[in-house]
Amino acid sequence: MQTPDPITPEAPTAVRLALLTQQWLDLTFVHWAVEPDVVAGLLPAGTVPDTYDGVTYVGLVAFRMHRVGWLRLPGVPYLGTFPETNVRLYSVDGHGRRGVVFRSMDAARLIPVVMGRVGFRLPYLWSRMSIRSAAGTVTYTSSRRWPGPRGAHSRITVRPGERIAQPTGLEHFLTARWGMHNAFFGGEAAYLPNYHPRWPLYRAELIACEENLVAAAGLPAPQGAPASVLYSPGVPVLFGRPARPAGIPTP
Repeated sequence: MQTPDPITPEAPTAVRLALLTQQWLDLTFVHWAVEPDVVAGLLPAGTVPDTYDGVTYVGLVAFRMHRVGWLRLPGVPYLGTFPETNVRLYSVDGHGRRGVVFRSMDAARLIPVVMGRVGFRLPYLWSRMSIRSAAGTVTYTSSRRWPGPRGAHSRITVRPGERIAQPTGLEHFLTARWGMHNAFFGGEAAYLPNYHPRWPLYRAELIACEENLVAAAGLPAPQGAPASVLYSPGVPVLFGRPARPAGIPTP
C-alpha cells in the first residue's frame, strides 16, 4: 500500500466528466476519536482506516442536500433536495487515496433512497427529517422509517460561531475528503472522486446531541464530548466516475 496522499484543503484533481452534481448546504460535522482497530472490520476490502496522529474518527454529518442532478444537467428541485444525516468513517486505499466510508445515510426522500441503494449500493435509509434555524442555532432531526432499525434517530443543535481563517490539520483531515470508498462493482470496493471548492468552516458550539445512529451503524456509542464540532454554509459538488482501488483484481 502506498503512502497516503497529502491532506489538501483544495481538491487535488478536477472532475473532467461529472457523473452527479449537487450542493451540500447548512452542514454540521460532529466527530469522535476511535482506535483504528475498532473500525477496521467495517471498511471495504482494499482499504484500511485513515488516521491522524494515530487515531481515526467517526463522523456524524447533518446537512441539506440540494438539487441533485445527473451529468451537468440542472438539478432536480424537489426529489433532489432533502435533509440528510450520515455516519461515516475515514479510509485510505492501496493507491494512497484518502476517502470516506458511509455506514448509514438517512435521507428524507424515498425515491432518492431507493435509487442510492439499488444504483450505487449506498446505505441510504428513509427517515422523517427536518432542519430548522432559530435564534442563531441550527437543529437537525431524524427518525428512521425504512428499512430500519426503526427507532434510530438523532437530534443535533449547534450554534455556529466565527469563521476559521486557518483550519488545523485535523480540521482539514476531517473535512477535505476528495472521494468515497464503496462496493460499486458487484461487491468489489471502488473509489468515487468528488470535487468542490475549499470548505468555508466555522467554529460551532454543540448545544444538544441526542442520537443512536452511530450505534445503529454497528459502531460503539460515542462516549464523552466530541473531538470536533464544525459548521459550514456549504459548497457545490461534482462526482466523477468510480475507479477500483489498488489491491482489487481487475478482470
